[in-house]
Amino acid sequence: MPAESDDATTLSLPQWVIPPPGGFTADDFLKMRGLPRHTELIDGSLVFVSPQEKWHSRVINLLVQELDRQAPPELRAEREMAVKLAKRQVPEPDVLVVTAEAYARTSPSTHYFPEDVVLAIEAVSPDSEDRDRDTKPRKYAAGGIRHFWRVEQHEEGTVVHVYERDLESGGYALTGIHHDRLRLKVPFDIDIDFTDVWTRRNG
Repeated sequence: MPAESDDATTLSLPQWVIPPPGGFTADDFLKMRGLPRHTELIDGSLVFVSPQEKWHSRVINLLVQELDRQAPPELRAEREMAVKLAKRQVPEPDVLVVTAEAYARTSPSTHYFPEDVVLAIEAVSPDSEDRDRDTKPRKYAAGGIRHFWRVEQHEEGTVVHVYERDLESGGYALTGIHHDRLRLKVPFDIDIDFTDVWTRRNG
């Protein structure tokens, strides 16, 4: 009987997985301990991620290293830190560029605020396509984060979709699609070569 099977599955879940009426708030979420790594709060519900694939991990390493190296002194690159965007929204971008002041701040130590973030980047995985292409960009734009990149693996190459927030509409506008090499002037001078992402040594 499908209904009985569904009920049995629900009853076997840990109680903390099930959101309360109205969903978890950001404050509820940020107080939770023992969650799986990289758990996010989207629309009041917990979102769990699959283990990273090699490309995903290596492209994040490359982005953090190069962005931190090329950024001006007032900015720093960070990986996989939560952003308290709104009452029921705490996503975790794969890569962030934040103000140096926020980077050095010791409290809160678990998350940033949208005003700290200059650039949010998502590297798309098979399980995160819908979130990275639709849900999370809309949340970042609504939170006021000015720049967003979506990075995808295409065959053996890397493609970066670059967006900037339109001040009138409040949404992101696509400003360019870059294959294997990224050269930009905003939010600062950037030149990143993705062609050796599979073999590059980090550090």
